[in-house]
Amino acid sequence: MFGFIKKGLAKTVEAIKKIAPKKELLVDKETIEEILLEADVTYEVVENIIYYLPPSNKIKRADLRRVMLSYFTDIPEDKQNIAKPFVELIIGVNGAGKTTTIAKMAHNYKKEGFSVLLGAGDTFRAAAIEQLRRWADKLNVPIIYTAQGHDPSAVAFDTISSAVAKGVDRVLIDTAGRLHNQSNLANELKKIVRICDKANSGSPNRKILILDGTQGNSAISQAKAFNQMIDIDGVIITKLDGTAKGGSLFSIAHELKKPIFYVGVGEKEDDLVAFNKDEFVDSILDSFFKKEPDN
Repeated sequence: MFGFIKKGLAKTVEAIKKIAPKKELLVDKETIEEILLEADVTYEVVENIIYYLPPSNKIKRADLRRVMLSYFTDIPEDKQNIAKPFVELIIGVNGAGKTTTIAKMAHNYKKEGFSVLLGAGDTFRAAAIEQLRRWADKLNVPIIYTAQGHDPSAVAFDTISSAVAKGVDRVLIDTAGRLHNQSNLANELKKIVRICDKANSGSPNRKILILDGTQGNSAISQAKAFNQMIDIDGVIITKLDGTAKGGSLFSIAHELKKPIFYVGVGEKEDDLVAFNKDEFVDSILDSFFKKEPDN
């Protein structure tokens, strides 16, 4: 999958090259600051990055790389080989790409040889249930669903119970695209989490927030609100290929102190790739640093 993240950062790199059209072995701090701000890194994080660089004005790639990598939280040791079923609750606001991301995750799991079950927990919109059903048909993956307006916690319970009975490896449960400032929906989300645990102790094994990459730093307040509600385990950034705001991942990672599990880099089923902090940082640095000569 190496190279997919670089593809997703094409627009961000294009924006950087307008500021630094010529690659250098050493780049001054003022240019670095301009580049990071152009890539939609928040001013606070930019100042923080500059602070931890060496005192000289001209900066080596290796020094900037070291500081930039430190912003990303590593994914904890994989629990996926322990828990069965491994239940993931997918949350986020409407339009962030939750349903498509669930489909891409299911596709990836199937390719890895795992059995998958979907739960259509967004009972607020009939269209959301239908969309996930269509994906389930296309991917030949079973799905648990109910009519619009039914209790989403019941859908979560039935989905997990079915997975336990049938020995399913992976469970992906959709939720309503709620507005993060609606307390009634926040309470509903907390209830879903409680019911998941009743269905199978320890579930959901991961609570994943889907964030629209095209929103850049405006998604940070949204992410903080969801994290305060249910203590998310990490995020997936969608539509990275459609934005020049790739630098916002630094700000999101810094604010949440949570891992980025995947990034969406296109519309195809295979265009959800595991986030690789080294590839992400190197793709940005490659756009304005010359390759250092071999000693």
